[in-house]
Amino acid sequence: MTGSGIVTTRRALLSASDKTGLADFGRALHALGVEIVSTGGSARSLREAGVPVREVDEFTGFPEIMDGRVKTLHPKVHGGLLGRRGTDDAVMREHGITPIDLLVVNLYPFARTIADAGATYEEAIEQVDIGGPAMLRAGAKNHERVTVVCDPSDYPGLIETLRRDGGTSFEQRRRFASKVFAHTARYDGMIADWLSARAEGEPRDAYPPTLHLALRRAQEMRYGENPHQAAALYFDGSPVAGTVAGATVLAGKEMSYNNLVDADTALECVKAFDKAPACVIVKHANPCGVALGKDSIDAYQRAFACDTTSAFGGIIAMNRPIDGALVEHVLANQFVEVLVAPSFDEAALAELRKKPNVRALATGEWPAAPGLAQRQLRSIAGGILVQDSDIDTLMLSDLKVVTRRVPDAEQLRDLLFAWHVAMFVKSNAIVYAKDGATVGIGAGQMSRVVSVKIAAMKAAEAKLSTQGSVMASDAFFPFRDNVDLAAGAGVRAIIQPGGSMRDQEVIDAADQHDMAMVFTGTRHFRH
Repeated sequence: MTGSGIVTTRRALLSASDKTGLADFGRALHALGVEIVSTGGSARSLREAGVPVREVDEFTGFPEIMDGRVKTLHPKVHGGLLGRRGTDDAVMREHGITPIDLLVVNLYPFARTIADAGATYEEAIEQVDIGGPAMLRAGAKNHERVTVVCDPSDYPGLIETLRRDGGTSFEQRRRFASKVFAHTARYDGMIADWLSARAEGEPRDAYPPTLHLALRRAQEMRYGENPHQAAALYFDGSPVAGTVAGATVLAGKEMSYNNLVDADTALECVKAFDKAPACVIVKHANPCGVALGKDSIDAYQRAFACDTTSAFGGIIAMNRPIDGALVEHVLANQFVEVLVAPSFDEAALAELRKKPNVRALATGEWPAAPGLAQRQLRSIAGGILVQDSDIDTLMLSDLKVVTRRVPDAEQLRDLLFAWHVAMFVKSNAIVYAKDGATVGIGAGQMSRVVSVKIAAMKAAEAKLSTQGSVMASDAFFPFRDNVDLAAGAGVRAIIQPGGSMRDQEVIDAADQHDMAMVFTGTRHFRH
């Protein structure tokens, strides 16, 4: 039967690992005359809140055993959840099984446990919930009669429904059941991935034979990369502070698919700089200007100067909170799609609300240092590519000077700055920089030497001098022509991974031009 009739809620079983909102929810159920059955810690929390509770062992007539491992795995619980109205009534009467109309369960915190590097194998295993998923699946299967809730955020809406209608509709129960099966699938997949990554002989962080993805839709977009493409944003877990996916739009219209892609590049690039105010301007997923400054306005002006043409309609990310003075300055200079920053003051938001086409995206504070590598997914026809995210941990001590000339302290600062920027430029990537600002960027070319030429051309168009600048390349130089062109542009120091068959030829060219060159031993292709 798939009718839309209301099912009255007379009895509820509550067993929640996450106690958020549980007391208020229990009080509301009690006020509606709902009998509450509960387990262990949930029962204690409800009693402390003044909610009358019937212990599950009283309900089943069987005590909790094995330190709580077995408490709800009982016919009176599962019969109460699975019993079909009009089909199983006789057998339920025969065995003294009473119907459970509402089930509220959330599972042991397995994810939180394995995220703790100090957690032992045994501690993780004890957080594998058995009774919880079994009850959730039982109740969700029988959603024709049973309402099942696994997310505390659904409590207020459910209480409002019960107060208004006295019960839930089939469509409401179907939606809750769908959410439950998605929840248990993600939970089981996480455990399977964790166990398979610990198979004998495999490293702790090995990719599992089967990768389980359970993503939660956060937002449907107006369209995708182009208007004829549908698109949506999904979360892997909860929103993460300091990311574009977890950020909040404080002003302007909703973010588009392309806005999110470009804002992600801008934000992740600006995160590389924390010792001084920094600005990154991105257009079509490539930085077109990056700079440090004595303050945010200075950083913006220097970044904007790198390519004023490409900056039009771009995405601007700052590593400091944005104030009204900066917003006024930006809007006086250019049209901007999105401003991204940890936060915005009221003066900034007041200015931006006058421009409904400009989005203010607040990310919250982000970690000062990169964490463990996260997985990065990309679809191809017929499959999914998965890799660790590219995190740069390059330090001065990692650099290998390969030329007779050694870069001075100022050049070393600019080399590291240019190297960080090159990470976020599409390959083949070339970045010219000077005094903590980009002066020319060459992106996404099939030939590296063409990227070198484009970067110099961009600098010339912007009327920025490349004399005395440094140059970063995201991968090695296959031929010396790149160095010859850089020398002609006035570059005095180069940073590159090294590793070419013609490294010596490239080093000799740098020596002939009296340039400094350092190898990183690491490349940063970005496709």
